[in-house]
Amino acid sequence: MFEVLTGTGLAASAGLNAYIPLLTMGLLARYTDLIDLPAGWQWLGDGWVLAILAVLLAVEVVADKVPVVDHVNDVIQTVVRPTAGGLAFGAGASSETVTVSDPGGFFSSHQWVPVVAGVVIALGVHLLKSAARPVVNATTAGAGAPVASTAEDVSSVVMSLVAIVLPVLVLVFLVGLVAFLFWFLRRRADRRRERRAARAAGYHV
Repeated sequence: MFEVLTGTGLAASAGLNAYIPLLTMGLLARYTDLIDLPAGWQWLGDGWVLAILAVLLAVEVVADKVPVVDHVNDVIQTVVRPTAGGLAFGAGASSETVTVSDPGGFFSSHQWVPVVAGVVIALGVHLLKSAARPVVNATTAGAGAPVASTAEDVSSVVMSLVAIVLPVLVLVFLVGLVAFLFWFLRRRADRRRERRAARAAGYHV
């Protein structure tokens, strides 16, 4: 079960920022004993891969904090984040960590399942993030973009570390994500009703 929680947490993290969970796993695998990547994922700890991920992360961090540019970035990341989520789930669920001692037991017969699961989870988080950002930008005249982006980056880092070190806490994040989704959908519905009511009142004036 911990394999699933680890993979889920890393994939959700990738939905917020594609490069943070991959970079986190690579750095921890290369410089600590907190995670032991399986043979097929050892490349994540390669120095050149880590350097490339660091550069891509720097570009992402800057682009995601500029209004309008963040929207363009989200369109591009519609492909990148789910792909990273699939990689993160596949590598994380198959790794031996401080909480997972037999990573091959859960997905032994269907190695493609964690990758597909990671793609779906990361895509869902990405779509929620992409839908929420224009609302934040519109209601704050763009001033909220860097704040929201920073909060997402921090959440991605924390979620990546938690998924590896204490995956049970991933459940708390998932509950919070579902609660936020319900609140966000209700808020959007309320705003639509308010706009319709305002237009109807304008027509009657």
